[in-house]
Amino acid sequence: MSTSESSTAVYLGPTLDEIERAREVVAQVIQPTPMERSSYLEQLLGAPVWLKAENLQRTGSYKIRGAFYRLSRLSEEEKARGVVAASAGNHAQGVALAASRLGIRATIFMPAGVALPKLQATRAYGAETVLEGTTFTETLAAAQAFTARTGAVFIPPYDHEDIITGQATLGLEILDAVPEAETILVPIGGGGLISGVARAAKLRAEAEGRDIRVVGIQSENAASYPPSLAAGEQLSIGLEPTIADGIAVGRPGDLNFPIVQRYVDEIVTVSDDDLARAILVLLERAKLVVEPAGAAGVAAILAGKVRASGTTVAILSGGNIDPLLMQRVIAHGLEASARYLTVRIMLPDRPGQLATISQILAQVSANVVEVLHTRHHNGLQISQVALEISVETRGPEHRAEVLQHLRDAGYEPEVEQAE
Repeated sequence: MSTSESSTAVYLGPTLDEIERAREVVAQVIQPTPMERSSYLEQLLGAPVWLKAENLQRTGSYKIRGAFYRLSRLSEEEKARGVVAASAGNHAQGVALAASRLGIRATIFMPAGVALPKLQATRAYGAETVLEGTTFTETLAAAQAFTARTGAVFIPPYDHEDIITGQATLGLEILDAVPEAETILVPIGGGGLISGVARAAKLRAEAEGRDIRVVGIQSENAASYPPSLAAGEQLSIGLEPTIADGIAVGRPGDLNFPIVQRYVDEIVTVSDDDLARAILVLLERAKLVVEPAGAAGVAAILAGKVRASGTTVAILSGGNIDPLLMQRVIAHGLEASARYLTVRIMLPDRPGQLATISQILAQVSANVVEVLHTRHHNGLQISQVALEISVETRGPEHRAEVLQHLRDAGYEPEVEQAE
């Protein structure tokens, strides 16, 4: 517990002195990440926008901060017992590297279907990996059973004072780089990052005699904080599928929740389409590879979920995205931005129909990128074929023009969603 709080009080995070001391510790392993200004997002938001590129951090995310600080505070006896963690990605890599640097044996439990790049990276940092469970709940249970059996120290991803303090160092780093920041946008899952950043930012702003806003962003399919805050207590929710696996947590952390209640001004949610669009914008405009969870702040700006309130910093919390997912996300992002269109058209089964469709599309400058021409499709009559055709479009107006041109020619295009 922070020395600023009594033993009976609710834990509200570390003091500024504790965060400063933690920063000296994590400086042994992290690298200060760039702060990039985005003129494109500034035009949309109507205020200066900076991007804190923690996707370029060692291990590809901010997680190394909390993991290293937590492991550095273990006793010699605890270090000798080794550490264990359960994670599908960023926390695994953070714990693995921290353990390697501190000479501690690490065992990381990961779901059986974990992306190969994340598994390989965790092993490359020197950890022993155990693939167990098809869901994270099963993986976590296996890790906890291992802890009970071996005495290894379990390292939680967000719900621990040392983890919160380690992540809080990012808040000070942001304000050192952009002292005029008035709003900080933070992706939020269990709450480890936002509770640390919010505590650091609010304490620094208070010491300077000014205000600062902290806004959390969750995936709308994994948003446990809005209903919990409305109820005044932690609630468990059912998780829907989301590409933002890094922030897909069904219940706020025990230590994190009261800090968020006290210091976070607002929490908004974004859709998978918003996240896909944000990843695409970051690729094209900022030349940065960011995972879905890490793009949440930018997604909130693009979706109009954040109001202009002075200089704004969006934390890009991670960049560990599987190439196969990246391929799908780019397709979704292009479609969500109305720059990619796939339609299915039922055609008479006679020569020349494909050439006719191609000519119609050429008249409106729609570039064809993929074609599937088949007689095997549900709903087809014997005398019909199905044409699925994907084209590049220049935005909403051009997309609408392409569809209207096909309709004017007597066809009935059915718009397909990207998979």
